[in-house]
Amino acid sequence: MKIRQLLFTLLISVFVSLTTLYLYSRYVNSLPGPFQNGSQNLPINYVRLASNITGGNNQNSSPSDFEQAASIVIPTAVHIKTTIPPKEITQPGDIFDPFNFFGGGQRYYIPGQMASGSGVIISDNGYIVTCNHVISGASKIVVTLYNGKSYQAKVIGRDPNTDLAVLKIDAHNLPYLLYGNSDNVKVGQWVLAAGYPLDLETTVTAGIVSATSREIDVNHQGSYPVDAYIQTDAAVNPGNSGGPLVNTQGQLIGILAAIASPTGSYAGYAYAIPVNIVKKVVNDILTYGSVQRAFLGVQLYRTNTFTQASLSNRNPYGKGVVIAGVDPDGGAAAAGMKAGDVITAINGEPVNSESELMEKIASFKPGDKINVSFIRDGKERNVLVTLRNQEGGTSVIHNSALNKLGAEFMTLSKKDANQLGISGGVAVGNIGDGLIKSQTNMREGFVITRVNGYPVRSVAELEKLVENAGRHIQIEGIYPGIDGIFYYDIENEE
Repeated sequence: MKIRQLLFTLLISVFVSLTTLYLYSRYVNSLPGPFQNGSQNLPINYVRLASNITGGNNQNSSPSDFEQAASIVIPTAVHIKTTIPPKEITQPGDIFDPFNFFGGGQRYYIPGQMASGSGVIISDNGYIVTCNHVISGASKIVVTLYNGKSYQAKVIGRDPNTDLAVLKIDAHNLPYLLYGNSDNVKVGQWVLAAGYPLDLETTVTAGIVSATSREIDVNHQGSYPVDAYIQTDAAVNPGNSGGPLVNTQGQLIGILAAIASPTGSYAGYAYAIPVNIVKKVVNDILTYGSVQRAFLGVQLYRTNTFTQASLSNRNPYGKGVVIAGVDPDGGAAAAGMKAGDVITAINGEPVNSESELMEKIASFKPGDKINVSFIRDGKERNVLVTLRNQEGGTSVIHNSALNKLGAEFMTLSKKDANQLGISGGVAVGNIGDGLIKSQTNMREGFVITRVNGYPVRSVAELEKLVENAGRHIQIEGIYPGIDGIFYYDIENEE
């Protein structure tokens, strides 16, 4: 009798235990998170929890609410329409084309064009920032505000290296954007893009920052282009160029400049010039008339998918940027830096790519002192470097008449001049956006010996002659190793 009661009690206990475990497991599985990425039980309300998290940079509004930022940026975005006049260009025979070398000049006719882009108001008295490529070559620039009023704009200054331009309209009490800080822009941060895409009225799109200091090799206008962009997936199309990219507080963090697309229209990514570079360029143009470009005085290894492996062999530290060489007259050499050093930070801010380093240096001017952290022989070091200008000094370089030509110029040494059998001249280096590129087929390496019949023996003489040349500029010179004298005629559009 006792054995039967004991077995019955044991069976009841087992049944109750199994039932309890079953009910408990069903109840626990119905509770929300937390779960690992990829969990099959991820609850729907998990998204609602995440949506209450505010954005970075002390932004108080939810990242899903863009009404305040949109209301700030829409009145400040402007529509820019340009008129590019027709041109007739006469070029000499191409020295690299044997069928054209003795055939005299060629005559080209470029019909007039109308173009459209965007810009952003940065002051209440009518200063506007846009992209240089939006207004390049234009004889007339018309700016239309959000309220429908139109004004003819004047070009105050431009910088092909950063693809930026400053315009001015005769208007007052305008709404304008406040500058943000692009150094604080983080991947994953919500942003808004504004402008006049596809000739539509003011349009605002939203996305996130998907990369910073992105190198895309899109700007070939200047001699020393800055290639470091904020990348976003906010929808941007032709016509957005020059328009603002803002954070959810409505602060300007970039100027829209390019899109990544196989078709020319939006396909996923857009790129903006960081606002810290914009601030520096605008201030330089308004203060000095031209951009005061600072140089660290180092050469870097250019990276791509083919050189990445070899670079990892040169840099065993897993961070920083390897110096390939130093300019003996540059600031880095004066501070004791050498080829093989690995730059890891500028003023305490880490750098891990050429584009990041380029972006940091582009925000300074010649004469500024910066703290450079680098590794040599496995040891961390710090030096104070005084940045210098293109000529190796620290003084202000005012706007030059040579800027419009769009090329690098170097005074020929006496030794090189003697070898060429000339008394002196100016060698043409990298040719960027400008009159030489748009109106001639001049090649790098050309040596200028005369301008409008007057001899040229230095860059200073060349600048003076171009400045006094008026509308017509005739450049005369030679190509080393090729017989003959070559002439290039340029019509000064300005």
